[in-house]
Amino acid sequence: MNADTIKTLIEQGLPGASADVRGDDGVHFEATVVCDAFAGKLPLARHRMVYATLGDRMGGEIHALALKTVTSDEAAR
Repeated sequence: MNADTIKTLIEQGLPGASADVRGDDGVHFEATVVCDAFAGKLPLARHRMVYATLGDRMGGEIHALALKTVTSDEAAR
């Protein structure tokens, strides 16, 4: 697994999302995801939305994913 693949999966799974994914060892990653669909949702719900785009890869190919999830308005602050 690599950061570019994770970025693509997230952006395809959350239309309108923009993801910045980093990780050097192939199993531990961190991502900032900007998506207006996060509006009005608590952090846990936002994270679940991102995890849903990755499916069974979470806990398998992707051992750990640290997330920062924001709307475009929150990102602009």
